[in-house]
Amino acid sequence: MTSGAEPGTTGGHGTLRGIALKIVSVAVFVGMQTCIKAAGDVPAGQIVFFRSFFAIFPIIAFLAVKGQLPTAFVTKRPFNHVARGVVGVGAMGLGFFALTRLPLPEAITLNYAQPLLVVVFSSVFLGESIRVYRWSAVAVGLVGVLIISWPELTLLNSDEGLDDQEVLGVMAALVAAAISAVAMLLVRNLVQTEKTATIVLWFSSTASVLSLLTLPFGWQALTPAQAALLVMAGFCGGLGQILMTSAYRHAEASVVAPFEYTSMILGVVVGYFIFGNVTSLNTLIGGAIVVAAGIFIIWRERQLGLERARTRKVALPQG
Repeated sequence: MTSGAEPGTTGGHGTLRGIALKIVSVAVFVGMQTCIKAAGDVPAGQIVFFRSFFAIFPIIAFLAVKGQLPTAFVTKRPFNHVARGVVGVGAMGLGFFALTRLPLPEAITLNYAQPLLVVVFSSVFLGESIRVYRWSAVAVGLVGVLIISWPELTLLNSDEGLDDQEVLGVMAALVAAAISAVAMLLVRNLVQTEKTATIVLWFSSTASVLSLLTLPFGWQALTPAQAALLVMAGFCGGLGQILMTSAYRHAEASVVAPFEYTSMILGVVVGYFIFGNVTSLNTLIGGAIVVAAGIFIIWRERQLGLERARTRKVALPQG
């Protein structure tokens, strides 16, 4: 979940390669979510363990091939990594809880609230200056989230609303997006001094250990099929991380990031053909609004980056 890799522009072919890698990484992550959902009603802490522990293996193999494994765990900021791990595990657990209780397209689309909340939290916690354009995009995007959530949230007014699993799923997904936004701020701080490999390995290792603390609270015996699906989910998580990191090395983040939203299309297709989920009109309309707001924020970040670059160029002493 880190994008701490330095974006490298290597011409048109590099950009196309970056976009292709991003789309493949999105497909792999949707495959991970599909495996988790297909595994059925498994405790969230148990899912977090499988997702984190088995993700380590493809990551270690990749780093070994690249010759980066010996220094991958080296850090002077272990407590920062652990803090990021604690927050990330909370977000992951709630996200998986939501995934097991919501249709796949809805669970994926509600997660799009995260980049909107990163903007809000950057202003509140880091004091970043956010201009009216991005605040407007956040407001519009959150309206989209409300549209997606509305059918379930209105059940709260009914007598059986609080017993409805989808209501709990929506609430868990929204809290997960908020906690994940905090995790992104911690990652943003870590990437200033830490390598991507270090962040990824520390997170997977920390999450594996922390998830074991949930063992006394209802882990269950898994069928061979469930175990295989969760192991595959872990491998997909690690592989998706590698592909995503590689994507950001081949093209600028502002070019690659919008392709994250292809997960909505994949979620609709997979949800229909594998789980029989017919995507609601609210999810489609709200999802389109959230996607548009997210892409606008990415575009605005790029424009501000170009403005800063021009300012620095003008400020350079001429000689």
